[in-house]
Amino acid sequence: MIDETINAALGPIADALNRIIFFEVSLFGTGIPLIVVWLIAAGIFFTFYFNFLNFRGFKHAFHLLRGDYDGPKTEGELSHFQALATALSGTVGIGNIGGMAVVISLGGPGAVFWLIVAGLFGMSTKFAECVLGVKYRKVNPDGSISGGPMYYLEMGLAERGWSKLGKPLGYFYGIAMVVGCLGIGNMFQSNQAYEQFVVVTGADASYFLGKGWLFGIVIAIAVGAVILGGLKSIARVTGRLVPFMAVTYLVLAILVLVINAGKIPWALGAIVTEAFSPTAMSGGMLGVMILGIRRAVFSNEAGIGSAAIAHSAVRTDEPVTEGFVGLMEPFIDTVVICTMTSLVILTTVYEPGMGGEGIQGIELTSSAFASTLSWSVAPLAFIAILFAFSTMISWSYYGLKGWTYIFGESPVAEVIFKVIFCAFVAIGCTIQLDAVLEFSDAMIFLVAVPNIIGLYILAPVIKAELKSYQARLASGELKPKK
Repeated sequence: MIDETINAALGPIADALNRIIFFEVSLFGTGIPLIVVWLIAAGIFFTFYFNFLNFRGFKHAFHLLRGDYDGPKTEGELSHFQALATALSGTVGIGNIGGMAVVISLGGPGAVFWLIVAGLFGMSTKFAECVLGVKYRKVNPDGSISGGPMYYLEMGLAERGWSKLGKPLGYFYGIAMVVGCLGIGNMFQSNQAYEQFVVVTGADASYFLGKGWLFGIVIAIAVGAVILGGLKSIARVTGRLVPFMAVTYLVLAILVLVINAGKIPWALGAIVTEAFSPTAMSGGMLGVMILGIRRAVFSNEAGIGSAAIAHSAVRTDEPVTEGFVGLMEPFIDTVVICTMTSLVILTTVYEPGMGGEGIQGIELTSSAFASTLSWSVAPLAFIAILFAFSTMISWSYYGLKGWTYIFGESPVAEVIFKVIFCAFVAIGCTIQLDAVLEFSDAMIFLVAVPNIIGLYILAPVIKAELKSYQARLASGELKPKK
């Protein structure tokens, strides 16, 4: 009854927002969402603007992650690795496992090529967001950090003479983060975790089938135990979970690919050739291109700005260092994990012309693994649950920083938000609030508009920071630890 009432009330608003955000324009007879154009255009612009730093900066990013340039007395709460792990836990999730299956079903192997291209461009956008996140962050009296688009939109735009625009955009971003974190970063994740838990415990014969309330209470308590400890507690968990999840998933994928090694040359060839094929699935070459790019920008969230909230808490006095670390995020999330998922599907269950028929999403990916590793269904479901759990705890921090930006930094405000967040975790397992999820999804992508506007306006600031950092690095003023 509650879910029906909420869906009925919020449904028309959610539909209207989705029509606006995902409005499609026709290009050579194929519809392309304007939000996708907006996001990928930013990635292309910043790739050229920073002279392909997304490729040139790999080695230095690795050195920073290793701690080679860590200073003894710097403000911040997290190491470079912890900041990256926390941000990755918010992007690496169910979409990496199930989303690629949908893309390949609809667009074929060629969509994977454009996904990789979009992921590489997204690295440049992520670099820009993370530099600004650190540069304009706020250090609270207790030493904690508050940062992200809310702050660089307000303070950065004020520096550039756009103060009347920056503050309203900051508030809008904060509100959108709160709404988005309760939907796509919370209820959707807990709901998907519950479904995977039912699979692990016997599917239709599971004792927990129809007992979402029980699973919801347990996972809400687990989430609460982590987030009540603050960002450092979140970082400790994600710092362990993210490497474990990613490595375990990639090991399973590599096992499948080794066993099906004979099909890999065909899969790689199909990815390249069908990316440029005029007869490719789903609207020809352009349709395949759109599918791949759309999955990439939705997966790594480059241009959304959410990850900059976590990256801004890093321990550093050099904003550019976290930009280098941040550009690794789309590479790991999209180029590595999504591509490996694609190769597993292409070398096992994919059939040309499948056109989205039959099972899709995470079920198709699961069947792809199971076709070669019959025992992999349970481990894969367990990994999916961990993906969902880690996404929830990271998005709780994003939502919290939006909340405190609006209502002020105070222990009471933080506790109120965390209690609300945990309540929504349990709700997500028990009722279907489709309208809430659609509304939150639209709000998350809507913030890409003010965020990228801010990035364009502040692009000269980022470039000046980069030039200064590179000059000091080249002169030897900045030296790695011995």
